[in-house]
Amino acid sequence: MKKVICSEKAPGAIGPYSQAIEAGGMVFVSGQLPIDAATGQMAEGIEGQTRQSLENIKHILEEAGLTMGDIVKTTVFLQDMSLFAGMNGVYATYFDGAFPARSAIAVKALPKGALVEIECIAVR
Repeated sequence: MKKVICSEKAPGAIGPYSQAIEAGGMVFVSGQLPIDAATGQMAEGIEGQTRQSLENIKHILEEAGLTMGDIVKTTVFLQDMSLFAGMNGVYATYFDGAFPARSAIAVKALPKGALVEIECIAVR
């Protein structure tokens, strides 16, 4: 059985998908753009955008009763690999202890012209 997870503190889906789905004790969080749900505005710069994407993930996980410490895998999509160091510096501050497994991929373009989008898998 699967359960839809949705937080009002994270931006709503901009297509036919859910913010997150819980199934089998795992929570699959869809890619989070760096949009502030309260203002609808996108953060500026790679550091600000990384922070906002991770804050959105944090809010969605909180809605599911989980924390960033429950994440086992992330995938980071970057507009350009030259943004990696800026993303990585902010990313590292969101985790204590063992970091989750991670893939970082440069893509041709991201929705709404974002510099970064981050998705994750967390476990109970």
